[in-house]
Amino acid sequence: MANVNFTGAVDRDLLKRAKVIAAKTDTSVNALFNAELRHLVETFEAAEISGNQNFRVLLDFSLGRLADDEAMRALGIDSEEDFFLLMAQAHLPMPHLPDAVTRSMVDSLHALPS
Repeated sequence: MANVNFTGAVDRDLLKRAKVIAAKTDTSVNALFNAELRHLVETFEAAEISGNQNFRVLLDFSLGRLADDEAMRALGIDSEEDFFLLMAQAHLPMPHLPDAVTRSMVDSLHALPS
C-alpha cells in the first residue's frame, strides 16, 4: 500500500489535543488520522454496497448538512435517545454549532429564571 502526502487544514486546538492523545498512546497523529479515515471510508463503502442509506444520513447530520429532526425522519425514528445511540454506534461525531449559535443558546439559558 503506497502512501501519499496531502495538505489539509485542521483546527489548531483539535491538532493540539490530537498530539496529546498520540503522545499518550505512543503513536502519531498521522496514525490516528489514518485509522479514523479508514474506519469512515470502510463503513461508508460497506453501507453503500449493502444499499443501506442510514450511514449516509448520519454522516450528513454529523457534517451539519441535515438537522436532527430531518435525519430522524429519514431514519424513521422518533426517539432522540435512539438517534444519538446510532451516532455513537456509527462512530460519528456530533455536529458543532457555529459559535454565535452556541453563545445565543448559553445567553438564553442564563436568562431563564433560577
